[in-house]
Amino acid sequence: MKEISCKLLVIGAGPAGYVCAIRAGQLGVDTVIVEAGKPGGTCLNVGCIPSKALIHAAEEFEKVSDMAGGKSPLGISVTAPVLDLARTIAWKDGIVSRLNSGVAGLLKKAGVKTVHGWARFRDGKTVEVETETGSQVIRAETIVIATGSAPVELLPFGGPVISSTEALALSEVPKRLAVVGGGYIGLELGMAFAKMGAKVTVVEALPRVLAQYDAELTRPVVKRLAALGVEVMTGAKAKGLSTKGDALLVETSDGKSAKVAADKILVTVGRKPVTEGWGLEQIDLDRAGKFIRIDDQCRTSMRGVFAIGDVTGEPMLAHRAMAQGEMVAEIVAGHKRSWDKRSIPAVCFTDPELVTAGLSPEEAKALGEIKIGLFPFAANGRAMTKLGEDGFVRVVARADNHLVLGIQAVGQGVSELSAAFGLALEMGARLEDIAGTIHAHPTQGEGFQEAALKALGHALHI
Repeated sequence: MKEISCKLLVIGAGPAGYVCAIRAGQLGVDTVIVEAGKPGGTCLNVGCIPSKALIHAAEEFEKVSDMAGGKSPLGISVTAPVLDLARTIAWKDGIVSRLNSGVAGLLKKAGVKTVHGWARFRDGKTVEVETETGSQVIRAETIVIATGSAPVELLPFGGPVISSTEALALSEVPKRLAVVGGGYIGLELGMAFAKMGAKVTVVEALPRVLAQYDAELTRPVVKRLAALGVEVMTGAKAKGLSTKGDALLVETSDGKSAKVAADKILVTVGRKPVTEGWGLEQIDLDRAGKFIRIDDQCRTSMRGVFAIGDVTGEPMLAHRAMAQGEMVAEIVAGHKRSWDKRSIPAVCFTDPELVTAGLSPEEAKALGEIKIGLFPFAANGRAMTKLGEDGFVRVVARADNHLVLGIQAVGQGVSELSAAFGLALEMGARLEDIAGTIHAHPTQGEGFQEAALKALGHALHI
């Protein structure tokens, strides 16, 4: 059995793990990373990147379909388009492959040794990895757990019941798609398949979809769901499959039984940490529910063991994981580091898109008196020229000193505003800072400035 020693061992090469390993390598730390699959984790391989590729393809197909059906106001006419989903998936796979190679190249460039296989703890300093060529023991001064998350299996996966992983690899568009779970994953993919021609039904147990966002912010998305012909069943619970496997059994909000005919049933009711299969029982780590408990520097309850990414709990966001990974690498290298999680933006790639950063209006109100400025895209010239007038930018600030506490937006392409929102919060911006920053015209970003002006009582374009 081969043995190697290193200063830092990272278990898992998702966004958290590979960023941690790369930064550690850059800082001269002798680093080994272990990964059973391809580098990039869920995000790159079966999550963020491939889903955005599919969403973009669906948007393009819908645009051309509208042009063919005479629905486009742009004066463009085309013949009816045909979607070859297998070719779309192949294009998506090509993007994923390029990024896989990119991550592997960055790890190599940073001097990180990659071991392919599944790691299991022997103790807090040692793991055993099952590789294609046999077992390898790795001893490390410091270990970082970055094992990620997996879909929650509300209904047993298999046959017509699929997770987002299988949904991103379908060779043809299902005629009827039932989506269990009206959160961001379910609606992102559900709307995409609706645009590609599927008859989509969303089954959500809570009183409304996208419940993690306030109702004002999600209203344009609900409106768009209706326009796409997506049926939304709220207060409804998925109970199982029909005997023939061609329908989802549902208990409706009034307690009655119903059947939702479906060729595929996409289950998107959340994700759970991957904490099994790597010998957790061999080490003593405190938990926070199902997740590994960490402090504000990602240290676990065991000295010399850190945990980062989805395995540490909400928010399960790739950019949070990356920030944690970078910080931990610098701590291991002897630097003083901490992080401020108040400015982590969250993006929902529905149609229209949603962005939140910092506190919601309700959360901010709990701290004291606030000011709110909202600017609608219906009054934004760039949004008009892009046929994207639904939505708005909203800024939440303290009433006394105008410190910005939170920023939200809903609208076409607003994901790209997340950088500005995060930067404003990170820098401790006041309403006057945003209002006094000259924003380029014509852009949707002007809505950010106008929202701040609105909060100050002197919006210019509304």
